[in-house]
Amino acid sequence: MEIKTIHQIEKQAMKKSHTELARIGFALFFLVGVLAFSFATSGGVPNNVFLAVAAVFGGYMAMNIGANDVANNVGPAVGAKALTMTGAIVIAVIFEASGAIIAGGDVVSTIKKGIIDIDAFGSDTDSFLWAMMAALLAAALWLNLATMAKAPVSTTHSIVGGVMGAGIAAAGFNIVDWGTMAKIASSWVISPVIGGIIAAAFLFSIKKTIVYKDDKISSSVKWVPIYVALMSWAFITYLVLKGLKKIWPQLVGGFNDIMFFTVEVTSKPTFTTALVLGALVAITVYFYMKKNIKSKIDTIENSRGGVNALFTIPLIFAAALLSFAHGANDVANAIGPLAAINDAVMTGGISAKAGIPLWVMGVGALGIAIGLALYGPRLIRTVGGEITELDQMRAFSVAMAASITVIIASQLGLPVSSTHIAIGGIFGVGFLREWLDSTVSIEYGIAQDKAEVKSDKKALQATKVELKKLEKKKGKNDQDYQRITELYRAVDKEEGSLKKSKKVLKKDQKTLYVKRGAIKKIVTAWVITVPSAAVMAAFIFYMIKGVMS
Repeated sequence: MEIKTIHQIEKQAMKKSHTELARIGFALFFLVGVLAFSFATSGGVPNNVFLAVAAVFGGYMAMNIGANDVANNVGPAVGAKALTMTGAIVIAVIFEASGAIIAGGDVVSTIKKGIIDIDAFGSDTDSFLWAMMAALLAAALWLNLATMAKAPVSTTHSIVGGVMGAGIAAAGFNIVDWGTMAKIASSWVISPVIGGIIAAAFLFSIKKTIVYKDDKISSSVKWVPIYVALMSWAFITYLVLKGLKKIWPQLVGGFNDIMFFTVEVTSKPTFTTALVLGALVAITVYFYMKKNIKSKIDTIENSRGGVNALFTIPLIFAAALLSFAHGANDVANAIGPLAAINDAVMTGGISAKAGIPLWVMGVGALGIAIGLALYGPRLIRTVGGEITELDQMRAFSVAMAASITVIIASQLGLPVSSTHIAIGGIFGVGFLREWLDSTVSIEYGIAQDKAEVKSDKKALQATKVELKKLEKKKGKNDQDYQRITELYRAVDKEEGSLKKSKKVLKKDQKTLYVKRGAIKKIVTAWVITVPSAAVMAAFIFYMIKGVMS
C-alpha cells in the first residue's frame, strides 16, 4: 500500500513538473519571438540591440501583468462561481487584448506619473535608455516575485518604483518629484479604504433591502434591477472615461454621420458626457432586468441562493468591462518605458511623450494574454477565495466599488490603484460579514481557544518531563512504576485534550471571514512595492552602465 502511495506521489510530481516546464517553454518561445521580430524590423537602426532587448523586457513585463494584475478584474467572479477559471481566462484574454489594441492610446508619458524630471538627463540619451530598461526589468521582476508569493500588487506602483530607482541611480535624488511620490504613497491608504467602504455599503444595502426580507422574491423584483442599473451606469461612465479616450473622436464622428443632429467632436469624453451615456444605458438595463426577472418569477427560489443567482450575469459583464478598461488604460502605461526606448532609439533624442507603435502595443496585449493563461490562475484563486469567501452579491459589491472609486478619484484628482481598490473591496465585504456576525465575540472566543491550547501544551510538556525523569531513575520501586503507568495515561489524555483544543481553535479561526495572514502578506507587499522595485532598478542600472562603459 505504501509503495503504491509513493508511486502516485511521484506520478503527480512528474506531471506537475512537466506542466511547469511546458509553461516556461511557452513563455520563452514568446520572448524569443519578440526578440526575433524586433531585430527583423529595426535592422540598420543605431542601438537596435537595445531596442530588441528592451522588447524582450517589455514582453516579460506584459506577461507578469497578465499573471498578477488581471486577477483583480475576474477573481471575484471566479470566487463567486459566476465564472469558471477557464471562462474567466478566456474573457479576460479577449477583453484585455481588445482594450489594449482598440482603445489603448496613441501616445504615452515616457516617465510614468511625472515622478522624475526628464530634463535632468539633458542630451544623455544612453543614460536615459539604460534607466528605462532598468525600470522595465525591475518592475517585471518585482511582479514576478509577488505572483510567486500570491500577493496581488499594483503594476503602476511597480513601474513608478522602477522609474524612480533608475532615475536616482542615473542623476541623483534631486531628479525625483517627491511631492508626486507622496501622493502615490497616499494611494496605499486611500485606494483600499475607499474601495472597502463602498463595497461594504453596497453589500449592506443588498442585505437590508433583499436578503433580510421574508419575501425575497418581491424584494428582488423591486431592487435587483435598480442595483444592476446602477452598476451599468457606473461601468459605462468608467468605460467611457478610461477606455474610449483613443477612439472617442472617431466614435463621435461616426455617430454624427448616422444621426439627424450633430454632437461636438472633442479630443476625449467629458465627465458630463460619460454620465449621460451611462444614464441612458442604465435606464435601458433597468427595464430589461425588470422584465426579465418578472418573467422568471416562478422559478426564483425565496432564498439567499435564489437572490445570488440574479447577480450572476451582471458579474460576468462586470468582469469583461473591467478587463477592457484595464487593457485600455493600464497596459499602455505599463509599457511606457518600452515606448520611450523605442522613441529614443528611432529619433536619437529624449521626449516627455512617445508614440506607441502597433508592435509595442501588440507585445503588451499578447504578453498579458499569455501571462494570464499560463500563470493567472494562481492569483485569481487568491483574489477570489483566499482572502474571504465570496458569493455573487459580495463579488457584485466589489465590482461596484472598483468602478465607482475610480470615477470619484479621477474627478477629485486623488491617486488610486485599481489593484488596491479591488482588494480593499474584498476586505470590506469580509469585515462587514464579521461585524454583522459580532466580530468581538468571535475574536474573544479565539483568544480563549488559544489560551486553552497553550495551557494544554504546558501541562503535556510538564508530564513528559516528569515521565522522562522517572524512566531514567535507577533503582525504581513499586511506587515509581505505578507513577510511570499513571503518567503514560496522563500523556495520552493530555495529547487527546490538546488535539481537541487545536481542532476547536482551527474551527473558530475559520469563523473570521477575512484571513488575517492574507491581510499581512498583501499589505506588506503593497508597502514595499515601490522601494523594492526602486532598489532593483538602481542595481540593474549600475549593472548595465558597468557593462556598457
